[in-house]
Amino acid sequence: AGLVTKSSLMLGLGEKAEEVHQALRDLRDNGVEIVTFGQYLQPTKRHMKVDRYVTPEEFDEFRAAGEALGLHVASGPLVRSSYRAGDLFKERLALRAAAEGAPRPVDAGATGFGGLPPVRGFARPSAATA
Repeated sequence: AGLVTKSSLMLGLGEKAEEVHQALRDLRDNGVEIVTFGQYLQPTKRHMKVDRYVTPEEFDEFRAAGEALGLHVASGPLVRSSYRAGDLFKERLALRAAAEGAPRPVDAGATGFGGLPPVRGFARPSAATA
């Protein structure tokens, strides 16, 4: 099955719609499965300025375009790269399992990451052993 791959794009930095659509195609063609779109917000006056604020309709359009390419997409002005990461990961694994006719993956919260057993042996050393 391989790794689940994700990429994120911050919008509002002067990009054109066709550049975003091309980026989606490039990401899909290179094995990326999950994409998030968010609005770039200038963190301080010393950072790059916002070129423009992307409309909610544009975020919806980019989400629909990505989904049409078979990508899982989270898209909105306050979406960040980690937005719903766990949920999107589990949804992608479920889609893979359904496509392969395999049973649905186990919830990562009950076990380890991606249905693997939890990692043991990484506890902090106690004062007596440190």
